[in-house]
Amino acid sequence: MTAISVITICFNNLQEMITTCNSVDIQAELPFEHIIIDGSTKPDIKNYLQQNHQPAYRNWISENDNGIADAFNKGINKSKGDIVVMLNAGDSFYNEYAIGTVTKLFNENPAIKWLHGKYQLHRGNQMVIIGKPFEKGKLYRGMRSVCHQSMFVKKELHQQYGMYDVSEKIGMDYDFLCRIANEKFLFTDKVLVN
Repeated sequence: MTAISVITICFNNLQEMITTCNSVDIQAELPFEHIIIDGSTKPDIKNYLQQNHQPAYRNWISENDNGIADAFNKGINKSKGDIVVMLNAGDSFYNEYAIGTVTKLFNENPAIKWLHGKYQLHRGNQMVIIGKPFEKGKLYRGMRSVCHQSMFVKKELHQQYGMYDVSEKIGMDYDFLCRIANEKFLFTDKVLVN
Protein backbone atom coordinates (compact mmCIF):
# COMPACT_ATOMS: atom_id res chain seq x y z
CA MET A 1 0.00 0.00 0.00
CA THR A 2 1.41 3.39 -1.01
CA ALA A 3 0.29 6.33 1.13
CA ILE A 4 1.37 9.72 -0.19
CA SER A 5 1.61 12.74 2.09
CA VAL A 6 1.58 16.04 0.22
CA ILE A 7 3.25 18.79 2.26
CA THR A 8 2.61 22.43 1.38
CA ILE A 9 4.49 25.22 3.10
CA CYS A 10 3.22 28.77 2.80
CA PHE A 11 3.96 32.27 4.02
CA ASN A 12 1.50 35.13 3.49
CA ASN A 13 0.49 33.84 0.04
CA LEU A 14 -3.17 32.81 0.25
CA GLN A 15 -3.92 32.76 -3.49
CA GLU A 16 -0.88 30.57 -4.21
CA MET A 17 -1.93 28.19 -1.43
CA ILE A 18 -5.42 27.96 -2.91
CA THR A 19 -3.91 27.13 -6.33
CA THR A 20 -1.93 24.29 -4.76
CA CYS A 21 -4.93 22.97 -2.82
CA ASN A 22 -7.07 22.96 -5.97
CA SER A 23 -4.47 20.88 -7.80
CA VAL A 24 -4.49 18.36 -4.95
CA ASP A 25 -8.28 18.23 -4.76
CA ILE A 26 -8.76 17.40 -8.46
CA GLN A 27 -6.51 14.35 -8.34
CA ALA A 28 -8.18 11.22 -9.72
CA GLU A 29 -6.45 9.34 -6.90
CA LEU A 30 -6.45 11.52 -3.80
CA PRO A 31 -3.47 11.65 -1.46
CA PHE A 32 -3.41 9.89 1.89
CA GLU A 33 -3.12 13.36 3.42
CA HIS A 34 -2.38 16.98 2.56
CA ILE A 35 -0.54 18.88 5.28
CA ILE A 36 -0.30 22.66 5.15
CA ILE A 37 2.45 24.32 7.17
CA ASP A 38 1.45 27.97 7.47
CA GLY A 39 4.19 30.20 8.88
CA SER A 40 2.42 33.41 7.91
CA THR A 41 2.58 36.64 9.88
CA LYS A 42 -0.96 37.50 8.72
CA PRO A 43 -4.11 35.45 9.51
CA ASP A 44 -5.39 35.17 5.91
CA ILE A 45 -4.45 31.53 5.30
CA LYS A 46 -5.52 30.32 8.73
CA ASN A 47 -8.86 32.14 8.41
CA TYR A 48 -9.44 30.71 4.93
CA LEU A 49 -8.74 27.15 6.06
CA GLN A 50 -11.00 27.49 9.10
CA GLN A 51 -13.87 29.25 7.35
CA ASN A 52 -14.06 27.14 4.17
CA HIS A 53 -14.87 23.45 4.01
CA GLN A 54 -11.70 21.36 3.71
CA PRO A 55 -11.52 17.70 2.69
CA ALA A 56 -10.91 15.16 5.44
CA TYR A 57 -7.39 14.45 4.18
CA ARG A 58 -6.27 18.08 4.69
CA ASN A 59 -4.93 19.38 7.98
CA TRP A 60 -2.72 22.28 8.90
CA ILE A 61 -0.52 24.02 11.42
CA SER A 62 -0.50 27.83 11.63
CA GLU A 63 2.46 29.00 13.67
CA ASN A 64 5.80 30.74 13.28
CA ASP A 65 8.69 28.72 11.93
CA ASN A 66 12.40 29.24 11.39
CA GLY A 67 12.40 29.25 7.60
CA ILE A 68 11.78 26.88 4.71
CA ALA A 69 13.75 23.89 6.02
CA ASP A 70 12.06 24.11 9.43
CA ALA A 71 8.65 24.23 7.73
CA PHE A 72 9.55 21.20 5.57
CA ASN A 73 10.62 19.31 8.69
CA LYS A 74 7.42 20.16 10.54
CA GLY A 75 5.45 18.69 7.64
CA ILE A 76 7.54 15.53 7.53
CA ASN A 77 7.26 15.05 11.30
CA LYS A 78 3.49 15.50 11.15
CA SER A 79 3.03 13.19 8.15
CA LYS A 80 1.72 9.66 8.54
CA GLY A 81 2.15 8.46 4.95
CA ASP A 82 5.10 6.38 3.80
CA ILE A 83 5.96 8.74 0.90
CA VAL A 84 6.30 12.53 1.11
CA VAL A 85 6.33 15.21 -1.58
CA MET A 86 6.99 18.91 -1.01
CA LEU A 87 4.49 20.88 -3.08
CA ASN A 88 4.96 24.48 -1.98
CA ALA A 89 2.21 27.10 -2.12
CA GLY A 90 2.02 28.24 -5.73
CA ASP A 91 3.23 24.91 -7.10
CA SER A 92 0.69 22.47 -8.49
CA PHE A 93 0.37 18.98 -9.85
CA TYR A 94 0.67 18.97 -13.63
CA ASN A 95 -2.64 17.21 -14.14
CA GLU A 96 -5.18 15.10 -12.26
CA TYR A 97 -3.16 11.89 -12.76
CA ALA A 98 0.06 12.85 -10.95
CA ILE A 99 -0.60 11.03 -7.67
CA GLY A 100 -2.04 8.01 -9.45
CA THR A 101 1.03 7.83 -11.70
CA VAL A 102 3.40 7.98 -8.73
CA THR A 103 1.42 5.44 -6.70
CA LYS A 104 1.47 2.98 -9.61
CA LEU A 105 5.23 3.40 -10.09
CA PHE A 106 6.00 2.78 -6.42
CA ASN A 107 3.72 -0.26 -6.35
CA GLU A 108 5.34 -1.71 -9.48
CA ASN A 109 8.88 -0.97 -8.25
CA PRO A 110 8.94 -1.80 -4.51
CA ALA A 111 12.74 -1.63 -4.28
CA ILE A 112 12.97 2.08 -5.10
CA LYS A 113 13.36 4.59 -2.28
CA TRP A 114 12.43 7.70 -4.26
CA LEU A 115 11.38 8.82 -7.69
CA HIS A 116 11.25 12.00 -9.68
CA GLY A 117 9.82 13.11 -12.97
CA LYS A 118 9.68 15.95 -15.42
CA TYR A 119 8.29 19.33 -14.44
CA GLN A 120 6.92 22.41 -16.13
CA LEU A 121 8.16 25.89 -15.31
CA HIS A 122 8.03 29.42 -16.58
CA ARG A 123 11.31 30.33 -18.27
CA GLY A 124 11.68 33.57 -20.15
CA ASN A 125 8.27 34.26 -21.62
CA GLN A 126 7.15 30.69 -22.09
CA MET A 127 6.29 27.50 -20.28
CA VAL A 128 8.87 24.74 -20.75
CA ILE A 129 9.06 21.14 -19.62
CA ILE A 130 12.38 19.94 -18.27
CA GLY A 131 13.86 17.13 -16.21
CA LYS A 132 15.96 14.08 -16.92
CA PRO A 133 17.15 11.14 -14.84
CA PHE A 134 19.21 12.02 -11.78
CA GLU A 135 22.93 11.31 -12.23
CA LYS A 136 24.96 11.01 -9.04
CA GLY A 137 28.18 11.75 -10.94
CA LYS A 138 26.81 15.16 -11.96
CA LEU A 139 25.84 16.44 -8.52
CA TYR A 140 28.43 19.19 -8.98
CA ARG A 141 25.95 20.78 -11.40
CA GLY A 142 23.40 21.26 -8.63
CA MET A 143 19.73 20.46 -9.14
CA ARG A 144 19.54 21.13 -12.86
CA SER A 145 17.45 18.10 -13.78
CA VAL A 146 15.68 17.52 -10.45
CA CYS A 147 13.43 19.78 -8.42
CA HIS A 148 12.22 18.93 -4.95
CA GLN A 149 8.59 19.40 -6.02
CA SER A 150 8.98 16.47 -8.44
CA MET A 151 10.70 14.24 -5.84
CA PHE A 152 8.51 11.68 -4.09
CA VAL A 153 10.59 10.28 -1.24
CA LYS A 154 9.98 7.36 1.09
CA LYS A 155 9.77 8.80 4.58
CA GLU A 156 12.24 6.18 5.80
CA LEU A 157 15.00 8.09 3.98
CA HIS A 158 14.48 11.01 6.35
CA GLN A 159 14.71 8.60 9.26
CA GLN A 160 17.95 7.21 7.83
CA TYR A 161 19.64 10.36 6.47
CA GLY A 162 18.06 13.08 8.57
CA MET A 163 15.78 15.98 7.94
CA TYR A 164 16.33 19.15 5.93
CA ASP A 165 19.24 21.20 7.27
CA VAL A 166 17.81 24.32 8.93
CA SER A 167 21.14 26.12 8.56
CA GLU A 168 20.64 26.07 4.77
CA LYS A 169 18.51 28.96 3.50
CA ILE A 170 18.09 27.91 -0.15
CA GLY A 171 20.11 24.72 -0.70
CA MET A 172 18.39 22.38 1.75
CA ASP A 173 16.89 20.27 -1.05
CA TYR A 174 20.25 19.90 -2.79
CA ASP A 175 21.90 18.95 0.50
CA PHE A 176 19.29 16.22 1.05
CA LEU A 177 19.66 14.98 -2.53
CA CYS A 178 23.42 14.61 -1.97
CA ARG A 179 22.76 12.51 1.13
CA ILE A 180 20.38 10.10 -0.64
CA ALA A 181 22.38 9.93 -3.90
CA ASN A 182 23.23 6.24 -3.50
CA GLU A 183 19.65 5.12 -2.90
CA LYS A 184 17.72 3.28 -5.60
CA PHE A 185 15.43 5.63 -7.50
CA LEU A 186 13.27 5.78 -10.59
CA PHE A 187 12.79 8.54 -13.14
CA THR A 188 9.54 8.90 -15.04
CA ASP A 189 9.27 10.94 -18.20
CA LYS A 190 5.75 11.88 -17.16
CA VAL A 191 5.36 15.53 -16.19
CA LEU A 192 4.39 15.57 -12.50
CA VAL A 193 4.33 19.20 -11.35
CA ASN A 194 4.18 22.84 -12.32
